[in-house]
Amino acid sequence: QVQLVESGGGVVQAGGSLRLSCAASARTFSTHYPGWFRQAPGKERELVAALYWAGGSTYYANSVKGRFTISGDSAKNLVYLQMNSLKPEDTAVYYCAADAAWSLVRSGTPGYWGQGTQVTVSS
Repeated sequence: QVQLVESGGGVVQAGGSLRLSCAASARTFSTHYPGWFRQAPGKERELVAALYWAGGSTYYANSVKGRFTISGDSAKNLVYLQMNSLKPEDTAVYYCAADAAWSLVRSGTPGYWGQGTQVTVSS
């Protein structure tokens, strides 16, 4: 059974940085692609970043390009989201998710989700 646990959320001032971590159950990231999603109050959930292990290809939403970086270690079943130059509009619950099908991560419908971690950016 795939399990994902996020950590690292919190409150930060605009312009600051946070690093989110996602710890997965054994061998998850050997067979599954990870993604970070977020959902702000009253808004739809959106894919923020995703990591295609082979070759290290990444996807970023336009709103976070140049500010956020997804990385990970598949052998250690860890994925990170480094968030720099945070803005108040980045405030949301951030979720780590994964699926064995890259297409499902990219389409926003991965099969496995963490419980989420709150990120609040104050102005």
